[in-house]
Amino acid sequence: MSLYNIFNVAGSGMSAQTTRLNLVASNMANAETVSSSTNETYRARQPVFGALLQDAMAHQSTSKGVRVLGVIESQAPLRTEYAPQHPMANEEGYIFKPNVNMVEEMANMMSASQSYKNNVEMLNTAKQLLQQTLKIGQ
Repeated sequence: MSLYNIFNVAGSGMSAQTTRLNLVASNMANAETVSSSTNETYRARQPVFGALLQDAMAHQSTSKGVRVLGVIESQAPLRTEYAPQHPMANEEGYIFKPNVNMVEEMANMMSASQSYKNNVEMLNTAKQLLQQTLKIGQ
């Protein structure tokens, strides 16, 4: 692998982690929203990542890294709460809240942030190596 490919790999990783952080932010922002039906209730979303290395091997391509294959909604049950006085309560007196687990979201946020930092550090190291290589000829 060329040193120049490292920039593509790290860039794809940073892009994937940015998507992950955006989804965490969306999940956390909607964690306490209320709905009167299960169809209208927000559901936690998670990214699905795939390795580009497999594609590169199959198609003899030079691109490697990671890509976001899609976003899936959590199938965990929604939270229901009996609140007959709430304006959004259904005819049975229940309101529905998203299936967002704040502890999981905080862990995802810290993991995505650390992965992003690791990719930045990899870019800085590759840059330093290239600079040192250029100085050899002087």
